[in-house]
Amino acid sequence: MNRMIALAIGLSMTMPAQAQSLADAVEKAWSRHPQLVASTSREAEAQARAAVATGITPGPASMSVSNLNDRLNQNRGKQEWEVEMAVPLWVPGQQAARETEAASAQAQVLAQRHALRLQIAGEVRDAWWAVAAARSARELAARRLVTSSSLETDVLRRFKVGELSRIDANLARNERLTGEAELADAETALRQAEQAYQNLTGAAAPTVLAVEKAAATREARDDHPQLVAAAATAQLARAKFKVAEETRRDAPEFAVRVVRGRGDSAESYDNLVGVKLTIPFSSGPRVRQENAAAKAELAQADAEMALAQLRLKLDTEKARLDLDAAERQLAMARQRRELTADNLALAEKSFALGESDLTTLLRVRVTAFEGAAFLNRQEILHAASLSRLNQVMGVLP
Repeated sequence: MNRMIALAIGLSMTMPAQAQSLADAVEKAWSRHPQLVASTSREAEAQARAAVATGITPGPASMSVSNLNDRLNQNRGKQEWEVEMAVPLWVPGQQAARETEAASAQAQVLAQRHALRLQIAGEVRDAWWAVAAARSARELAARRLVTSSSLETDVLRRFKVGELSRIDANLARNERLTGEAELADAETALRQAEQAYQNLTGAAAPTVLAVEKAAATREARDDHPQLVAAAATAQLARAKFKVAEETRRDAPEFAVRVVRGRGDSAESYDNLVGVKLTIPFSSGPRVRQENAAAKAELAQADAEMALAQLRLKLDTEKARLDLDAAERQLAMARQRRELTADNLALAEKSFALGESDLTTLLRVRVTAFEGAAFLNRQEILHAASLSRLNQVMGVLP
C-alpha cells in the first residue's frame, strides 16, 4: 500500500522537463511529415512545367542522320548523306494556355502545402488535448488513491480498537483497491496518449499544455487554406481545359535538311540544303476525348469547391456552438465542484466525530471525485473546443 501511495505521488509530480508551445509542436510535426517531401517534389515539377511553357518551342529539337549507297547492287560509289534538324512549333494560342496552366500548377502546390500544414495542426491539437485529458485523469486518480489509502489507515485503526465494524474495514480496503485500479487504467491511457503525441511530433509532450488564445473573429476567413486550395485546384482544372481547347493537333515541326552526295565515284560531292514543314492533322475522336476529360475534371473541381465552402460554413457554426456549450458546462461544473467539495468536508468531519457511518462518507466521496473529474474534463473540453474553433477558421497556432 505504501508503495502505491508513493507511486501515485511520484507519478503526479513527474512530467517531461522541456518547454514547448503548440506552435513548436506543429512545426516539429510538419518538418517530419512524409507528405512534405512529396510537396517539395511537386513544387519542382511545377517549376519545370513553367520553364517548358516559357520556352521558344514546346519541346526539344531532334536530329536524324541517314545514308544511301549502292554497295549491295552496282557498287559504283554512289553515296548520299543526309542530316536533318527538326524543332516543334507552338500552335497559336497554345503557349499562352500552357503558361497559364504552369502558373496555376505552382499556385496549387503552394495552396495545398498551406492546407496540409493546417491539417497537421489539427492533428497536433487533438493529440495535445488528448495528453492533457489523460494527465488530468491520471492526477485525479492519484489523488483519489492517496485519500482512499489515508481513509483505509484511519478505518483500520478504529476497527482495531472496536469503534468500527469489519464491514467498514472491508469497505475502506475495497475503496483503496478501486483507487489502485483506476490509477493503473489512467496510467495506461496516459502512456498511449503521450506515445501518440510523440509519434506525431517526434518529441515528448511538454510540461505545460497551454491554452490557445481565441481568434479575433469567429468567422472563417476568405483566405482559409482549405478554400484557397480548393480554388487553386479549380483554377488549374480551368487552365487544363483551356490547354485542351487550344491543342487540337500535335505540334507542327519545322526541319532544316542538309544533303551531301555524289552519283558515282568519279563525281565530286554536291551539297544541298532544304527545309521541311510537317503539319499533323487534327484527330476528332482524340480531341473530343481530351476535351471531355478536361471538362470532367473542371466540373469535379468546381463541385468540390462548392462542397468545401458549405462544409466550412457548417463546421464553423458547429464549432461555435460547441464552444458556447463548453463555456456553459464549465460554469456549471465549477458550481458542482464547490458543492461536492463542501459536502465532502462536512461528511469527513461528521465521520471523524462518529456522527455518520462509513457508507455515507464513501458515497459523498464518490460524488466529490465525480464532481472534480467532471470539472477537469470540462476545463480541457473548453480549451479543446477553442482550439477546434481556431482550427476550423484556419488559424494556425
